[in-house]
Amino acid sequence: ADFMTPPRAAYTPQVPRLFSETLRENILMGLPESEVDIHRAIEAAVMEQDLQTLDDGLETMVGTRGVKLSGGQMQRTAAARMFARRPELYVFDDLSSALDVKTEQQLWERLFRATGNGQRKPVLSPQSSVLSPQSPTCLVVSHRKPALRRADLIVVLKDGRIEDQGTLDDLLARCEEMQRLWSGDVDGETEDGEMETAV
Repeated sequence: ADFMTPPRAAYTPQVPRLFSETLRENILMGLPESEVDIHRAIEAAVMEQDLQTLDDGLETMVGTRGVKLSGGQMQRTAAARMFARRPELYVFDDLSSALDVKTEQQLWERLFRATGNGQRKPVLSPQSSVLSPQSPTCLVVSHRKPALRRADLIVVLKDGRIEDQGTLDDLLARCEEMQRLWSGDVDGETEDGEMETAV
């Protein structure tokens, strides 16, 4: 149980909680800035272009519950907060639900880069102060195909129970529920690949 608590683990909900403080303070959340490479955390969260459009950059007041930011900016601010903490376990609850397809792709590509043998590793080097020195584990609850394509292991849920688990290729070959979800044969499927049922 200790593994699932800070500082070893960090969690971002689908609707993150931001505070009526500056963007910088919402990312640091009490961490000494001397211990954090905030710009690398922002880069990993695909926020560098957003900073250029905000009047005061990192000193922008985000307003109560982040009302001055878009839904996608709120999610990526919460992601930058996680990256600044360098946990061993990242828990993402539908992190990319408010992102456009291009930004979502960039977010997953920056977190993980495929290597020649199919293994995934953090984009940022082990010496980076954003991610932990060892490759962190990511637990992702997602309805989105871009996240599923990068998963080493997928657990398919149906009616609150585990239906199957395995790699994407294995599940598409044998699991009817995964085939149904992937093909879009569910209510709520959208063109960008969002699925109503979490996998």
